[in-house]
Amino acid sequence: MSAIFNFQSLLTVILLLICTCAYIRALAPSLIDKNKTGLLGIFWKCARIGERKSPWVACCCVVMAFSILFQQ
Repeated sequence: MSAIFNFQSLLTVILLLICTCAYIRALAPSLIDKNKTGLLGIFWKCARIGERKSPWVACCCVVMAFSILFQQ
């Protein structure tokens, strides 16, 4: 089943996207900073969310990990 039709899988993909973009921006900021507009601007926005809301994103990742491990 596609992640679009399964809400838990969609949340997992979004969390992984946020964490990945924040990690890439920490390693090589020039890759994401130059794409603030357009379709690639989504990656910049995800990186900003990951940087500014990192305690909340980390908490969501832990909750998602436990739900994937113990509910399925």
